[in-house]
Amino acid sequence: MENQLDQLKKMTTIVADTGDINAIRDLKPVDATTNPSLLLKASLDPAYRPYLEQAKAWALSQGGSDAEQLANMTDKLAVLAGCEILSLIPGRISTEVDARLSFDTQSTIAKAKKLIGLYNEAGISNDRVLIKIASTWEGIEAARQLEKEGINCNLTLLFGFAQAVACADAGAYLISPFVGRILDWYKASSPEGTDLSGPRDPGVQSVSRIYNYYKQHGYNTVVMGASFRNSEEIRQLAGCDRLTISPALISELAETRFPLDQKLFASAPLCDEPKLGNSEQAFRWAMNEDAMATEKLAEGIRNFAADQVKLEQLLSQL
Repeated sequence: MENQLDQLKKMTTIVADTGDINAIRDLKPVDATTNPSLLLKASLDPAYRPYLEQAKAWALSQGGSDAEQLANMTDKLAVLAGCEILSLIPGRISTEVDARLSFDTQSTIAKAKKLIGLYNEAGISNDRVLIKIASTWEGIEAARQLEKEGINCNLTLLFGFAQAVACADAGAYLISPFVGRILDWYKASSPEGTDLSGPRDPGVQSVSRIYNYYKQHGYNTVVMGASFRNSEEIRQLAGCDRLTISPALISELAETRFPLDQKLFASAPLCDEPKLGNSEQAFRWAMNEDAMATEKLAEGIRNFAADQVKLEQLLSQL
């Protein structure tokens, strides 16, 4: 019998959730995604030292203030890592916009264009890159404009249905709903002994609802489940467009030899929800009413921003 990873690959595109180039080389995913936390972790590996030094040299050649040079360093490092990863995979790399820009539409657009420009200068075309942007109202509106200009976006830190509705309305190429972090919130908020496993996992339920809603109403936005806490969450979402999975969980699936049943079907979505309208007022009210989505979005932005600062501090000490 095939292992569960090979079975899953027949239903779902596998994306590696790591900045570890050696892991990507071993796992051979179709796509890969990084974020400030993953880049920070990778940058602490001595093997990444040449990338850090190359990013610094390029930033110095661009001149500008210390702050401008530091921003150039971090952007260049992200693109250098992305280019190396792209040499190992057939698909796309997701590269994240600075989380501190999450509430600034125009600055997010400018940063996205800068990152794409760096990729283009390295010989990488737009169709091999996704720009990751937090799913705030401002971030989603930035994606709306970028998509019109041929820059595809990955809307990340997505926890609530209102975010998913707004992303689809904006024509976002892809969304990354966070399965495990939703589970974390409900575990902390639910009475002791509550069964949140398997199909009862609220993160699994959230992604399943979004997937089925998109397919029912003909949206082209790709659904890529992310942030898994265990392999059962992955099994429960077999059939989702894409799943971005850590190397540890990919290895676990590769070592498991039991039948894997498909749970989600694009041709037969289980959805009876009407198509919802989208407006800033409706979005903000829905987020206000969704404590989990509001809290986890804010926490995710804070954590990515904190790791961005740590990455900048690391580069400044070179």
